[in-house]
Amino acid sequence: MDQNTNYKILVVDDEEDIVEFISYNLKKEGFNVDIARNGVDAVKHAKEFQPDLILLDIMMPEMDGIETCEKIRTIPSLSGTIIAFLTARAEDFSQIAGFSAGADDYITKPIRPKVLVSRIMALLKRSGHNQPLTEKNSGHRFDNGSLVIDKERHLILLNGNAIDVPKKEFSLLLLLSSKPSRLFSREEIFDHLWGSEVVVSDRTIDVYIRKLREKIGEQRIKTVKGMGYKFEP
Repeated sequence: MDQNTNYKILVVDDEEDIVEFISYNLKKEGFNVDIARNGVDAVKHAKEFQPDLILLDIMMPEMDGIETCEKIRTIPSLSGTIIAFLTARAEDFSQIAGFSAGADDYITKPIRPKVLVSRIMALLKRSGHNQPLTEKNSGHRFDNGSLVIDKERHLILLNGNAIDVPKKEFSLLLLLSSKPSRLFSREEIFDHLWGSEVVVSDRTIDVYIRKLREKIGEQRIKTVKGMGYKFEP
């Protein structure tokens, strides 16, 4: 049996030929595929289908990809779902807008089927979807009394109040808090959050740091100018 049959992919695009082309090639590789034609249907299908990964078009009727991504990121049962934006080469698409909405990657259309499958598998691997359940769910917990960061429960508590953060922000905070007071270079952070296959602008990491500081306090994440960031317990 093809190992990809364990993975569920939701393809969201309003162009029928693109949906059929991508779906056909993913099914041929053994993926379990569902489709949606617009943002509103995408949210509904995502709740019901519980995909491992969503391929999400930017320009769509009803609700665009950015808003759709933001809505999906508010659904607790989909907190671990990977979202990759599909963008046409001619589109004026801001990486920062996409990543701020909670996306994990962006893929430019058109793309060769084999390359698409490789990108999908790299995203699944980097997010731990191919790891045993015990390995994937075990790990880091930080607790200094006022701030609790629990990887297994995907939970952040500040003075007893739950703090809602998108997946990428949570991953960044987990990384920094895994070794308090240790300096993490920007290169380490980029590699941990996006891997070597994805190229993002320098401003992207600044956006995530700023958003985390707004939620957990300015004093907890320190900037070491020209070097990187560190978490102060």
